[in-house]
Amino acid sequence: MGKGLIYATITLVQPRIVFMGSPKFAMPALVALASNYQVVGVVTQPDRPSGRGREITPPPIKILANDLGLPFIQPEKLHQPESKHQLQEWNPDLIIVAAFGQILRREVLDLPKFGCLNVHASLLPRWRGAAPIVAAIREGDTQTGVTIMRMDNGVDTGPVLSQRTEPIHADDTGGSLSQRLAQLGADLLIDTIPISLTGEITPLPQDETQATYAPMLKKADGWLDFALPAAKLARQVRAYNPWPGAFFDWRKQIIRVHRASAVEIEQRTAQPSGYHLVYQGEPAIQTSQDILVLEEIQSAGKNPMPGKVFLQGARAWLE
Repeated sequence: MGKGLIYATITLVQPRIVFMGSPKFAMPALVALASNYQVVGVVTQPDRPSGRGREITPPPIKILANDLGLPFIQPEKLHQPESKHQLQEWNPDLIIVAAFGQILRREVLDLPKFGCLNVHASLLPRWRGAAPIVAAIREGDTQTGVTIMRMDNGVDTGPVLSQRTEPIHADDTGGSLSQRLAQLGADLLIDTIPISLTGEITPLPQDETQATYAPMLKKADGWLDFALPAAKLARQVRAYNPWPGAFFDWRKQIIRVHRASAVEIEQRTAQPSGYHLVYQGEPAIQTSQDILVLEEIQSAGKNPMPGKVFLQGARAWLE
C-alpha cells in the first residue's frame, strides 16, 4: 500500500472504539481490540432460536462482551431510535465491524471521526458479501485472506487499507479456514489501526472489474446435486462444514455428508447421475463426472460414522 500524509497534529492515543460483530469469526478481533484499545461499547445481533430444540441462543459476541465486562446492545435494526441514541452516547472515534450481519447506513458511517473499518474474510474485491469463506473453498480457490477496508454505502465496496493472504489447504473445511482467518484478521486489524488513524496509509479503491459476490447461505444450499461433477461436490462438502452442511435424500431420509472425495474413473458407467455404488468398501455415488466417495456420513437419528460402517447396516444401498 502507498503512504499518504502523516498528520502530526493527531495526538489521539486511545480512540473510543465501538465494535460490531456477531459470530465466532468476530471473537478474536474483539479480544484483540479489548486488549489494546478502549472499547466503549459492543453491538451484536439479538438472541435467536438455534439447534434442533430451537432454544433461544445468544450470539457468541454477546457472551464474549459480557465476559470482558463490555456494555452491549442487541438491536433488531441499527437504525432504531434507541440504537442510534446509544451509539451517540458512546461517542465513538472509530467503529470496527466484523461479520456483524446488518448494513450500516450513512448516519452510522459518518458518526465516528475516523470512520468505520471492516474486517472481511477474503482478498477483496474477490468474494464480497456474507459468505466469502464458503465461496472460496466451494469454487476451488487455492488462496484467500483477510482485508481491512474503510466502509462506504456499498456491500464490501469500500477502499482497502491492508490485506494478508492465507493458503487454502486441500482438507480445509469452512470451519477450519474460518478459525485461521479470524485470527489473521484480528492480527491485521491491530497492525492497521494505528497507521489508519495517523494517515500513514492511503486507502486504495477496489478494482470493480475483478469483483465477485458470495451471497448469504440458506439451509437448502447444502443439497448435493449429483448432476454436478464429483470434484465440485467434494468441495461443497468441505465448504459447507459445519453449516449448512451437505446432504441428500435416500429412502425418504436425509443423509448428511461430513467428508467425501472425488475419485476419477477412466470410463463413465452407463448409470445415471445419482446411481449408488461401492468403491473400495465405501459408499459412492455416480455424478456427471467421476464418482463421489462418502467417507463419513450421518443418517437420521444416528451419530456420524465412517462410510464403511454405514454400509454394514445399509443393505439396501445398492438396490
